[in-house]
Amino acid sequence: MNVYHLYQFARRALLPMIIIWLALPVYAKSPITASESLTPLIEEGLANNQSLKSLQYQVNALIEQIPAAGALPDPRLGIGMLNLPTDTFDLDQEPMTQKQIFIAQKIPWAGKRALRSEEAQWSARQKEAMLDARRLDLSKEIAAAWYDLGFIAKSRQINDRMIELLDRIYNAAENRYVSGKGLQQNIFQAQVELSKLYNEQISLKARNRTLEDRINALLNRKRFQPVVYSDTLPAPDMKFSPTDLESMAMRHNPELNIRKHEISQSKTRIHLAEKDFWPDVDIMAAYGQRDENRAGQDWADFFSTTVSISLPVWQNRKQDRQLAAAAAMRQAAEQSYGNLAESIAHQLDSLATEIESLQDNYFLYRQTLLPQAENWSRSAMDAYEVGEVEFDTMINARMRLLMFELQAEKYLFDTYKKRAELEALIGRKLP
Repeated sequence: MNVYHLYQFARRALLPMIIIWLALPVYAKSPITASESLTPLIEEGLANNQSLKSLQYQVNALIEQIPAAGALPDPRLGIGMLNLPTDTFDLDQEPMTQKQIFIAQKIPWAGKRALRSEEAQWSARQKEAMLDARRLDLSKEIAAAWYDLGFIAKSRQINDRMIELLDRIYNAAENRYVSGKGLQQNIFQAQVELSKLYNEQISLKARNRTLEDRINALLNRKRFQPVVYSDTLPAPDMKFSPTDLESMAMRHNPELNIRKHEISQSKTRIHLAEKDFWPDVDIMAAYGQRDENRAGQDWADFFSTTVSISLPVWQNRKQDRQLAAAAAMRQAAEQSYGNLAESIAHQLDSLATEIESLQDNYFLYRQTLLPQAENWSRSAMDAYEVGEVEFDTMINARMRLLMFELQAEKYLFDTYKKRAELEALIGRKLP
């Protein structure tokens, strides 16, 4: 056995075992990076999702078909009556009359069975990659809803702080007006700003409930359960090499793996179409039993055997067309893989650029704009106390500080959402 034959044997022997190992029931683990609070939600969603369960059953079904695809056709067992005279229908009238039992077996040409089994293996691997893709998509959707819920939670906290701040400013403006040191319009302006914040509070509460419903639906819960955001996200420090990202995606992206398996399957189909030019063999063995003649003479029984093959007389309309179709399918699969690989490379570059930009914006707000806004707010408040600036300037400075804090939180949560999207595209957790 040369090296090539050894390789072919190992591939055909080990591939089914690898596929079966992949399809064994495992605990649903998060395929993307998640915090201690997010991980249980993702695992619950993966465990309860009916679409994932359906795909898993389909994988199991395809695995069961692998040995069947390469099995021999069922043998045929039959009985017959040979050379029976039609004038009397007597079994002992003619010496060639016999009662026959036969068994026949069709044997495909060498290599066909292994190729059919290999073709079924690639189908199972494609379905397994589809399952991986759906798990990543679901995990990404749960993570996105979780981070959106986190941003709403932060927004509600800042909204409460704004209301508390404006309530103090309103009371101060009212006291100043009563004492003759302030203007009535300042009271009205504070009331308007408070009303706007109360309206925003109602909207945030509704959006919070919508996201809770979204998460409950993604987790396939039978009834509503409150979802409380409880994470504290660290400052992002994500650095990516476009070359490394593309290399990981080429190995792990499940959609690309589907295309790879399609290419491999199309190659197997080409080999199988080439084998179809060679005929299958049909072997039959029969035993014919003869009765004694009328004179009491015992006639010997007969044993017969035949070997037949199919003749490819319609080669130009059948085998040639099948081979051409298999070759065309391979070209289509390779083209689809190339197009998807190019698309993924652009998506990776776009996501990495977005994450880098979001991080830069976050640190710009946290390290520069927020300290500046805090100084402006403090200075405006002091100046207002001694009558050097208008009420508008003071209140805008105080509100701007909190709005900058909210924008910084938005950049933070968007960074983590994009990371989940990037990992789902790559097909694995980032270091």
